[in-house]
Amino acid sequence: MESNRRDFIKKSTSISAAISFAGLGACTGTDSQENRTAGNNLTQWPVLESTDTPKLCMYCPYNAEERVMRRIKQIGVDYVLMGGPGVPWTEDSLRSIIDRFKANGLTIINMMIYVAPNIIYGWEGRDIIIQQVQDSIRAAGLAGLPVVEYNFYAHRLIEGYYRLPGRGGVDYLAYDYNRTGTLSDNLNWWYPEARKDSEINMAPQDLPPLPEIGIHSSDQLWDNITFFLKAVIPVAEKAGVRMALHPNDPPVPVSRGSQQIMTTFSDWKRLVNIVDSPSNGMTFDCGVSNEIGEDPLEVLDYFASRDRLNHVHYRNCIVETPGIKYVEVFPDNGSVNMFEVMRQLVQRKYKLGLYAEHPRVLDYDKEHPEKGDYAGWVYNIAYARAMMQAVMSS
Repeated sequence: MESNRRDFIKKSTSISAAISFAGLGACTGTDSQENRTAGNNLTQWPVLESTDTPKLCMYCPYNAEERVMRRIKQIGVDYVLMGGPGVPWTEDSLRSIIDRFKANGLTIINMMIYVAPNIIYGWEGRDIIIQQVQDSIRAAGLAGLPVVEYNFYAHRLIEGYYRLPGRGGVDYLAYDYNRTGTLSDNLNWWYPEARKDSEINMAPQDLPPLPEIGIHSSDQLWDNITFFLKAVIPVAEKAGVRMALHPNDPPVPVSRGSQQIMTTFSDWKRLVNIVDSPSNGMTFDCGVSNEIGEDPLEVLDYFASRDRLNHVHYRNCIVETPGIKYVEVFPDNGSVNMFEVMRQLVQRKYKLGLYAEHPRVLDYDKEHPEKGDYAGWVYNIAYARAMMQAVMSS
């Protein structure tokens, strides 16, 4: 009896070892030809990201605790993006952040830099701040940070956002430029920084200018961003850093009296032609592209074919009126062909960050606010990885 038991344990151990080592071989991507199914040329599994594929990434604060980094690693994400510290950045300060994440198995692929109002509006002191941005870009290059992202809003009209019940009672994020509502109705936990003086019964399109910002024309803003790009893109190119401008979101034409210059496909084309360099690129957002009524695949093609695709936001929405009224939904139930977007990115060997952003607010996350919408993020990441694996194995 004891002899039979020993034989069983011995055989079980051998089988377990065989399974373990077979799995290990698959994970390391070795012996690809021998492990394919004979005659069918099936892709070896698991299908993993490589140097020539998009890099799934998640947001993580630069001062995050290790337990937060651990949660990111647990869902198979190896890359993170974040808002950077105040300018000017230094090589040492960036290296300390990068090294801390690297010690926890994460690579920082994108850091957002703050573009001050002095630059956007052409106010006094912009030359000094642009110099700080230039120094920060040089530091990024020396520290090995590949992408620096930025915004260029005259004003971001977040007052048009509101909650809309979705499937199973989940909260969708809706937008309506013409919707009349109060602060407590239109605004919610997504944008806690919203101004309290917005609590007026007025449609977002009719909100008055803010005294501290004033009104700015598109000509003024184009002059200012041209001045900025001509100052920083040559520095970025020399440093080996790619700049990625995120398009205006919400993409409304006028925000509190100021025209917006990053709300149309034509605007985005104009931007990347101001300075002809791969360092002068865009964040391609298939959701925003859909919001303004464009075909996301045409937008992707334009920037990818010109090597101006420097970051990707991967999300979905349903549009009623382009640029005016739409709803951000789950990645699987919007009108963007997410599979085809992923296929184009993979086939074109896009190899920078892919951010499956804007998770829906699930009941579980409401019940566990300390987790920071973690369940919603897991859903988005899992969907994006499934799309990537489906493309890479087809």
